[in-house]
Amino acid sequence: MKILVANLGSTSLKYRLFECSGDEEKLLTQGGYERVSNYAETIDQAVQCLKDGGWINSERDLAAVGFKPILAKGITGCVRMDESVLEAMESYREIAPAHNPPYINGVRQFSKCMPDTPLIGLFETAFYQWAPEAAMRYGVPESWFDLGIRRWGYHGASHKFIAERSAELLKRDDVATRVRNLYVDQGTSPVENPELRVVSCHLGGSSSITGIRSGLAIGNSLGLSPQSGLPHNNRVGELDSFALPYIMKTTGISLEEAESQMCNEAGLKGLSGGYNDIRDIKQQAADGNTKARLALDVLIHQARHWIGSYTFQLNGLDALVFTAGISENNPDLRQEICNNLDQLGIQLDPEKNKATIGVESVISKANSPVQVMVIPTNEELVIAREVKRYLTNN
Repeated sequence: MKILVANLGSTSLKYRLFECSGDEEKLLTQGGYERVSNYAETIDQAVQCLKDGGWINSERDLAAVGFKPILAKGITGCVRMDESVLEAMESYREIAPAHNPPYINGVRQFSKCMPDTPLIGLFETAFYQWAPEAAMRYGVPESWFDLGIRRWGYHGASHKFIAERSAELLKRDDVATRVRNLYVDQGTSPVENPELRVVSCHLGGSSSITGIRSGLAIGNSLGLSPQSGLPHNNRVGELDSFALPYIMKTTGISLEEAESQMCNEAGLKGLSGGYNDIRDIKQQAADGNTKARLALDVLIHQARHWIGSYTFQLNGLDALVFTAGISENNPDLRQEICNNLDQLGIQLDPEKNKATIGVESVISKANSPVQVMVIPTNEELVIAREVKRYLTNN
């Protein structure tokens, strides 16, 4: 079966087409569009591109379109993206203002353009269903919790891929199998050997760090919203809850303006003086821009903070994994994150690290107690697998 995986942004559409048969998924082709102003027209263009390339004869050749939606009230896992699910996403649009609205709009446009094609989404929260409750709760009144004020965790497809692939590289097939079948076995499949302890660092335009014990997430640095945790390219990251009312009362700005600033003018952009691309920030820092250097230092400090937290919770580490654009392509940043962690068993090999850009590799010393790895993530593959499983079981 052919499954189209669509990644929806507020003004972008990226896609990958997979051929899924048996236990194998093969990437056939991929593409994307930026500065999208009319989703319906762009979807038609994408389908036409697939036809012109000989990949499909019509949209009827697609078994399904898969998505990676962020958050919905009362819903997680892999589900049919029907109107009830979109309404549940609407209920939480204020928690994920940069993500839920474009996904809701995009899925509705796909439904109009492909009314007979199943639209199926794997929610980013799904990977954290088995995290300890204590790791996912805030100290808020019960009535707040009932409205959804809790830690949810995101980048689930990426961290799930890392959980499986790192287990394969560490020769732990029992854990890899557990992760692959996670949403079928509900996290209950046995692990034959001692615990496998992994910290996964997804550092990109949006960043998060997850602790993983034998294939199951124990928590994620992203909390209630995708605006939390580490500083993102232009979103604030971790912030004391009293900062918002203080700024509003002191400056007189509206809630809408405060939200806009936290979502569009903060994070690395706010720290660096206006730069939100890590390449520009690094160049500015090299040229002596102290604000840009501070932005890098804050990102590194926060990454080390979360790595340390999950290492402590896991009672040690077997592997530290770097994934996503910033992690995969910046050896110097990986070096700074790993500096002086030899007492934790993290011993980077400088030459291996320097030579690894955008490819899978072990970059720790041969005798390092902790394996340090670079693993390019593949969220779309995880989505394709789960969509195929959903179609098979339903």
